[in-house]
Amino acid sequence: MSIALTSLFLAACSLDPRDYETTPVVVQTEAGPVTCQLYTHEQVIWDRAISRPNSMDVKTADNICLQEGQREKAGG
Repeated sequence: MSIALTSLFLAACSLDPRDYETTPVVVQTEAGPVTCQLYTHEQVIWDRAISRPNSMDVKTADNICLQEGQREKAGG
């Protein structure tokens, strides 16, 4: 397979998380609201916070969104 054809094939198969975005959801926490960008309900690895209270670090906010994605995946 030529390099050009291989590149074209890989570009056509690339995954862009934006193609799987759902409507953002807001999770209320003790520190304040965390807005989560969730993706398909079949997986949660891309779920992340897009807004968080200033007192909350990014990792904590992202973990809250991953938990919300898991909750929704389980049918909650």
